[in-house]
Amino acid sequence: MWKRWVNGLAVAVLTTAAAGANQTVIDEYVNAPDDSYSWQVAATHPGEHVDTVVIDLVSQHWLTQEQVDRTEWRHWLVVAIPKETSFDAALLFIGGGSNAAPGEAEPPGPNERMIQIAAATGTVAAELRMVPNQPLTFHGDGQPRWEDDLIGYAWAHYLETGDSAWLPRGPMVKSAVRAMDALEEFSAGREDIANVSRFVVAGGSKRGWTTWLTGAMDSRVIAIAPIVIDVLSVDASMRHHFAVYGFWAPAIGNYVAHGIMQRMDHPRLAEIYRLVDPHAYLHRLTIPKLVLNAAGDQFFLPDSSQFYWNDLRGESYLRYVANADHSMDDGSALATLTAFHWMMVRGKRPPQLAWTRTDHGLAALTNPRPQAARVWHATNPRARDFRVETLGRKYVASPVAESRMNVYRAPTRAPEKGWSATFMEFEWNVGAPTPFKLTTEVVVVPDQLPFADKPPSLPPSATVTCNADSPEAAKQLAEDLPDALAKAGFTPLRLDTKLDGRDLYLNWPVTARVGEELQAVRAHLTHQQCDAPALQLESGPAITLPPVPR
Repeated sequence: MWKRWVNGLAVAVLTTAAAGANQTVIDEYVNAPDDSYSWQVAATHPGEHVDTVVIDLVSQHWLTQEQVDRTEWRHWLVVAIPKETSFDAALLFIGGGSNAAPGEAEPPGPNERMIQIAAATGTVAAELRMVPNQPLTFHGDGQPRWEDDLIGYAWAHYLETGDSAWLPRGPMVKSAVRAMDALEEFSAGREDIANVSRFVVAGGSKRGWTTWLTGAMDSRVIAIAPIVIDVLSVDASMRHHFAVYGFWAPAIGNYVAHGIMQRMDHPRLAEIYRLVDPHAYLHRLTIPKLVLNAAGDQFFLPDSSQFYWNDLRGESYLRYVANADHSMDDGSALATLTAFHWMMVRGKRPPQLAWTRTDHGLAALTNPRPQAARVWHATNPRARDFRVETLGRKYVASPVAESRMNVYRAPTRAPEKGWSATFMEFEWNVGAPTPFKLTTEVVVVPDQLPFADKPPSLPPSATVTCNADSPEAAKQLAEDLPDALAKAGFTPLRLDTKLDGRDLYLNWPVTARVGEELQAVRAHLTHQQCDAPALQLESGPAITLPPVPR
């Protein structure tokens, strides 16, 4: 059976939930009046084809002065305006950044990415910066927190108190909503552009998570493009992560440090997911959505879409970018986003793609016929691990021919050793200045989870692994390590080593000084020419070796 048409022809298109129905505390926070909301034009930058206006935006106040060092959330809203535009729809790109970085006190210059999108689509394109506002210091502990450290700290506080005011997703979504308010009011005061009242919203990582929820909570959003947030159904996705690797990847180290991953069965963690997991809002998300993921992401596994894709409602489009990690630095992802936005504001329906797994691989059905079709394939002979940071950029493309009208097939054979990942990619010229690419899901074979029976929530330990010149060099380095590290001031309560050919594994219990300890260990291993020191965050004291030995 074909997996659903991604443009929604094979699923029922439901209307967005009525305002006020099934409201959560996140909805209530986002919709609550806040007198601190304000904006003013801070700078203008005329351009040849696109002008830039920088707006100084105050979106809200979050928490109290006793709870956080800075309650006011302030943002730069960098708006690219084409010289000629008549569309009432704009792109809002939710971005990150720092409120403490040098130069942030002054209005930034033009954003080249927004200028490119504005010029290509003929629409206003704006980046909302500093989401979340950061760094923030909580409870006077003197520790400035950023990104996942900030969110992990707040989640841990919720686990301990049940106070939903501490969930940062609320103020992050409210930032985007206030940015749309500001753009509406700003455009209404100008005669050279249409009154902006509709939005395509996009953002990456935790801003991609915010993109999902903004689309669920504001009826002005006509389409969304969440980027590198391949984690809907968070609990299932994270359990899959551990069952595949046998450890927690260092990318989610902040959630290990704050005890989130050690409390996966905590009832309040389930409450967090009911409040902030986009999967809990899918009944509202019937608008078109372009899901852009990285096939080599260091946070999420390439087959994570299995936990949510068939649950999406309405028009849904998927693209995995080969040989890209969480930074998504491949320029073709921006091109796909540009083409999607171009179609959305013009009311054009994107190409259709459906796929199914067969006994021998993947079969895909397209409409219309694409200009190009290819299959991407990567193999890891030792582990079910396709992260760029561990495997490298190993996906290789080859053309795939049409087997019959608009049907394409690709084999997914298990390798002699290890695992392989395969997906098909299709490219269309949709009339936009940039091509539009979609993919199937990523299929990993054999479909075996090497650590499915390993408990994920034991007290953590840290393992560092590196590659010596030879098995003999690895053995000698292991013998010399305790004395060498003691001289560097690193004397853990326990220090275990394992050898796997020329690979050396070093494990010790996680402490509050784990960051300093890791720095000392990596510095020593690098000095001893033990290459590519990598971190594994273990559940329990045992060292996890790759499931396929050398």
